[in-house]
Amino acid sequence: MKLLVVADFHYALKQWDWLKQSAADFDLVVYAGDLLDIASIVDQEVQILVTLKYLRAIQPKLSLLVTSGNHDGDQRNEAGESVVTWLQEASEDGVVVDGRSYETPEGTAAFTLFPWWDGDTGRAEVEELLVQEAAKYRERDIPWIWIYHVPPQDSTVSWTGKVHFGDPYLGDWIREYQPDMVFCGHVHQAPFVRDGSWVDRIDDTWVFNMGKQIGPVPSQIIVDTEENTAEWYSLAGAERIHLDRELERIELA
Repeated sequence: MKLLVVADFHYALKQWDWLKQSAADFDLVVYAGDLLDIASIVDQEVQILVTLKYLRAIQPKLSLLVTSGNHDGDQRNEAGESVVTWLQEASEDGVVVDGRSYETPEGTAAFTLFPWWDGDTGRAEVEELLVQEAAKYRERDIPWIWIYHVPPQDSTVSWTGKVHFGDPYLGDWIREYQPDMVFCGHVHQAPFVRDGSWVDRIDDTWVFNMGKQIGPVPSQIIVDTEENTAEWYSLAGAERIHLDRELERIELA
């Protein structure tokens, strides 16, 4: 399986155009949150309509897995927390979204998609989903992969160059439930700053954040399960790791 991972387009339509054209080269695409841009001059309702159009155009080409991020909230729950409801519309067209799980047709991997949370109520719902999904996947002989927008705190993939800007609970959840991989986004700078990175390891779990870059081509991670590798591509260059070895980044020409 060849898997493409992206995140944080923030309504950059040229990057959506690139994904629409490139998606067919992969077996599966993961989008790890922040589809919209709360700072955009474009009205949020328009952003949602356009983004849903892209998702519907991409999905027939392959399996498409999409989670929400902190820029994507469109409503408030009873606790006053920002929540993302519009993304559920894409599920009607076959896109796998927040709160769902997905197994590859060959049974080679299982994915759990976690919604972005904004407070105690949302976090409790994520914890409940973790318990349910762990009961299904932790004891099975199948790689279990999480898609979770905000990376773990105190990790190289959450380092901005000045502070860690990660999720304070995710690291403990990773240690408790031991997924094989976690795909994140959110911290745009992490791969591009000193002491930051696009990849980290927490116990035996690989954690990824491809970062965000300008231009028509997004920074991206490509996982090849046959080669057992993960490769990061950006304007800063390209690197590879071997998933069956200790963490060592190899610079690609």
